[in-house]
Amino acid sequence: MSGSHEVLADRLNAEPAIFRGCSSSELGMMVGVAIVVWLPLGFLLAWLMSAATMGFGIAGVGVVGSVVILATLFQRIKRNRPEGYYQQWLRMRLHSLGLGRAPWVLRSGTWDIGRTHAPLPARN
Repeated sequence: MSGSHEVLADRLNAEPAIFRGCSSSELGMMVGVAIVVWLPLGFLLAWLMSAATMGFGIAGVGVVGSVVILATLFQRIKRNRPEGYYQQWLRMRLHSLGLGRAPWVLRSGTWDIGRTHAPLPARN
């Protein structure tokens, strides 16, 4: 190994971006969600048109379109932000919609210690 400059993938700090700023695990999640949504929808549309085998084609086009659109959306969300920003953004967004709980304090304003009575005088 004298004089050779090898890139070692185990020394990377984060997954490299491979498509529109998304890593392979993010793209895998997008493809998985798109398949779960588009496969039944594609077969339903094909069944309504009386062409059942066309369902795969509709699902394929829908999956590719969804991945491109979602990757572009993620690219805008992640632009010039720290690693893992969109995950925190999504958890806070779900919390604000009442669909989950964020592990952070999201309250803004003055805080109170919760006392309702005046403290007792100090005894010496």
